[in-house]
Amino acid sequence: MSNQPIGIFDSGYGGLTVFRSIIEQLPGYDYIYMGDNARAPYGNRSFSTIHQYTWECVQWMFDQGCPLVILACNTASAKALRTIQQQDLKQIDDPSKRVLGVIRPTAEVIGDYTKTKEIGVLGTKGTVQSGSYLLEIQNFFPDIKVYQQACPLWVPLIENGEYDKPGADFFVQLYLDQIMAQSPNIDTILLACTHYPIIQDKIKAHLPERINVIGQGDIVAKSLVSYLNRHSEIEQKLSRNGENKFYTTTDDTADFDHHASLFFSAPVKSTFISANDLVKC
Repeated sequence: MSNQPIGIFDSGYGGLTVFRSIIEQLPGYDYIYMGDNARAPYGNRSFSTIHQYTWECVQWMFDQGCPLVILACNTASAKALRTIQQQDLKQIDDPSKRVLGVIRPTAEVIGDYTKTKEIGVLGTKGTVQSGSYLLEIQNFFPDIKVYQQACPLWVPLIENGEYDKPGADFFVQLYLDQIMAQSPNIDTILLACTHYPIIQDKIKAHLPERINVIGQGDIVAKSLVSYLNRHSEIEQKLSRNGENKFYTTTDDTADFDHHASLFFSAPVKSTFISANDLVKC
C-alpha cells in the first residue's frame, strides 16, 4: 500500500495538541486525524461504550491504510487501549498493526519532574475513575504519591470557547483548590487531558510558581520517536508525503475546522465521516 499514514485519534479536539507536537518532532510523514466529535464527550461514558467507539474509529483508520494509530485521548487510553491491544488486535486480518496510547509514555517520565515525590493528576471523570495513572505511575515510580482530581467542566469551557472569559477563572481555581487541598507537598501537576494545554497558562497563573505544570504533547511525541527508532518494521511501512488529513464525525465541518485550528495552531480543513459508517467497520 503506497499511502500508509500514522493515525491520530481523539474523541474531539484535544488530540490536536498532541498531533501538533508529533508533527514538530516527526515532520514529513503522512498523518490522518480523526475526531469523533458527534459522540463526544467520552469522559462520562462507560468502559464498554468507550471501547466500542474507540475500536470503531481505530478500525476505520486501519481501513485508510494506517499501520499505527495513536490514541491521543486519555479517556480512550484509560478505558479502551488495554482491550484493543490484548484482544481486538489479535482478531484482525493483519495483527502487525499497532495501537498506542498517551498514559504509559507520560507515566514513564513523570517522576523526573518532581522533587517532593508528590504529584497531582487533573483529568476527565473517566480517566480519574479508571485509576490508570495511579497504576502506571506506581509501576515506574513506586515511591511517588499520586493525587487525582476530575475537572468535568474544563472540556466544555474549552470546546465552547469560554476558556478565555473571566468566568472561566472560577472553575479553574475550583479544581486547583481541590487538588491542592489533598496535599500541600504537591510540586507537579500533570494535565492528563489533551484539552487542558489550551488553558495551561491560566492554570499556571492560579498556582504557586514552585509547581510544575506538565502537558503531554512533547512527552508523547518524544516517546513516538523512540518507538519508531526501536521498531523499524513499523517505521519502514510509513509513507512520507508530508500530507495531513483531518476527519470528524460532526457534519458541521466548518465549526470543527474553526475550533480545530485553535488547538492545532494552524488552519484545518476537515472531511465529514458519519458515525454510522464507523459502526459498519
